[in-house]
Amino acid sequence: MVVRKDRRLPLKGDVLVKIGDTVKASDIVARTYLPGKVQPVNLVHVLGCLPSEVLEYVKIPDGAPVKKGEVLAESKGFLGIAFFKSHVPSPIDGKVESVSVVTGQMMLRGPDIPVQIDAYFDSKVVAVMPREGCTVESVGSFVQGIFGIGGERRGTIRVLTKSNEEELTPGLITPDCKGQIIVGGTYISYAGFQKAKECGVAGIVVGGFDDKDLREILGFELGVAITGHEDIPITLIMTEGFGRIKMAERTFKLFKKREGVIASMNGATQIRAGVMRPEIIIPVPNATMTADLESSLYAEGLLTIGSVVRAIREPYFGKIGRVTALPPELTQVESETWVRVLEMQFEDGTQGVIPRANVELIGN
Repeated sequence: MVVRKDRRLPLKGDVLVKIGDTVKASDIVARTYLPGKVQPVNLVHVLGCLPSEVLEYVKIPDGAPVKKGEVLAESKGFLGIAFFKSHVPSPIDGKVESVSVVTGQMMLRGPDIPVQIDAYFDSKVVAVMPREGCTVESVGSFVQGIFGIGGERRGTIRVLTKSNEEELTPGLITPDCKGQIIVGGTYISYAGFQKAKECGVAGIVVGGFDDKDLREILGFELGVAITGHEDIPITLIMTEGFGRIKMAERTFKLFKKREGVIASMNGATQIRAGVMRPEIIIPVPNATMTADLESSLYAEGLLTIGSVVRAIREPYFGKIGRVTALPPELTQVESETWVRVLEMQFEDGTQGVIPRANVELIGN
């Protein structure tokens, strides 16, 4: 399909590309600077003066740059003798933000913090948002997971298990997996995750993972907030959910087909309002844009007869199939609520009726 992503800065800055540019995943497309941290300096405590008198002793004006150790303020000393003068050195490199005659404090602003946004995956720039960012686009394979942790990472796809029903054990992970995105079948244990971390693996994609092991990795109970900002050197994505669940055969075969290709992944997940799902994007090198591919971008998110979907609730959790009917009338389900449903045929030939809210599109 056609994969399109917005790459936006957290605040206005400079966009470094133009429409039509071809970019690599690591190319910087936009840059800005966040204001540095503020550090207060208590002048009156050192100078021994009243807050209202502090401006008489300040040697650096507002907005001026300062170096660490540079004198910010200096007392007059006893009878003007230099030996009795008190000095206030700057604790940081930065600039003077302000001086208060109420508190007697000087506020220093640390150096600006550079923020750079890369292209994320090999692509072409198709739109530019002045001073904000750009939109990049590529033909590729797109896999969406159920849950993930860890931010954006890149690496070569490497499938380590023979089938989608096999566990990704620690013994399968070796030092030559460094920098790669490794793929397993049903599950990876905490020991397996630690082995991957030791080997310098960029990312892990498996069917399932234990929630208790997730708490062990993070050091806290994960709530409903957005993930993806965890301080861990590896990204983990579950394609099916928590526990020992085999990866969908269709998904596993896709990874096997794309093995050896450099992919990009992001474990960011949000399960409440503004749902965000973890993803793996595998660009297809030298792919030719066709009318069918071009339409796949705009068809994304539309539920129609023939759409390939995955059930995300029991009793069909994880099953993949095609939509065979979309009855317009409301149907009463087991919870006794009336909802719109769809009829779908699963990959094994069986059929089921599922609330439309309980499926997700996974692409044709």
